[in-house]
Amino acid sequence: MSLFWRIFGLNALVLGAATALLLWAPVTVSVPVLLTEAVILVGGLAVMLVANAALLRIGLTPLDRLTRLMTRVDLLRPGQRLPVAGHGGVAELIRTFNAMLDRLEAERALSSARALSAQESERRRIAQELHDEVGQSMTAVLLGLKRAANRAPDSLRPELQQAQEITRESLDEVRRLARRLRPGVLEDLGLISALTALTTDFATHTGLRVTRHFDSPLPSLDPQAELVLYRVAQEGLTNVARHAEAERVELSLRRSAASVVLCISDDGHGSGIFREGAGMRGMRERALLVGAALDIASGAGKGTRVSLSVPAAAMKDAGHA
Repeated sequence: MSLFWRIFGLNALVLGAATALLLWAPVTVSVPVLLTEAVILVGGLAVMLVANAALLRIGLTPLDRLTRLMTRVDLLRPGQRLPVAGHGGVAELIRTFNAMLDRLEAERALSSARALSAQESERRRIAQELHDEVGQSMTAVLLGLKRAANRAPDSLRPELQQAQEITRESLDEVRRLARRLRPGVLEDLGLISALTALTTDFATHTGLRVTRHFDSPLPSLDPQAELVLYRVAQEGLTNVARHAEAERVELSLRRSAASVVLCISDDGHGSGIFREGAGMRGMRERALLVGAALDIASGAGKGTRVSLSVPAAAMKDAGHA
């Protein structure tokens, strides 16, 4: 039944009931209208309006549920759907909305995959240029300063040595940026070594205490899943350094029966009202690439916990798990 006929039928039911009462009830209307008759008519009108409102509320409840879902739907949290019952116009509307969500989620996942792939390619290009061009040029400057310091008079030698130290620190920073842009250790030595290097570098530059827990052995993951885990860990640690005001961070990578779970937790101030920024939404987009589930919990005074669960489908040995 279409929405028009549903509403028409509800109104017809109320009006029909009112007409039946008028036909069979011992009620007459005088001219002029008596007070008791006016009270009865107004009371009947009130009953009709209440009954009509109640029936319309029942009939339009599926539309209310659809409206609430529309206001809170987020394509980065897939799977939000309304149950469909019946074959009327409202049911068809809900089916159409659910199908639209399916299509939008698929298109969003595809566009996100393309954008993140282009982003990783650009990261690799910039990292290569930093390493090959800027790094080599700064190395040449450093060697030149060293030779100049060896031949310089004693009065100039401290200044040249200071310039050497500044250049060396800048070169180290360039190399660190290149490693963050393109985690070569991830490609060469695997995920555990890459996360170990990442947390070591993080602890060195932030002064925070970092605790690591890695299950052994871990399943072999495909390269895309490993990159997602690494980037989520990288972004999670960056958020801790920027916002958490923490003293200790714990990073763990564990294997469950059907997934590999990365967890980053800190002892910072947390937040009772948690608002996701661009970094968090970027992590959700990456999680969608491998069908992973990202959970972020933050409580006032309880720190923040980021958990990423990568399903068995992203494992190379999933067929034997």
